[in-house]
Amino acid sequence: MNTNRSDIMKFCPRCGSTNIEWVLPQDWSKWECRDCGYIGAFIIEDGKIADEIRKEYVKNKEKIEGQ
Repeated sequence: MNTNRSDIMKFCPRCGSTNIEWVLPQDWSKWECRDCGYIGAFIIEDGKIADEIRKEYVKNKEKIEGQ
């Protein structure tokens, strides 16, 4: 099995969204989530973990956005 690292799904560690992109394509160490505004180097590549993050984010959305 030949898996290209760029083909792996990326998820936001704050909200679990797949709407995440590089801040600058030349700088692979910074990601930005277009849904919650997260900017950072850490991302999730495990869909099961992302699903759990998404459930918690939706459940606590008002609390997170109020910070």
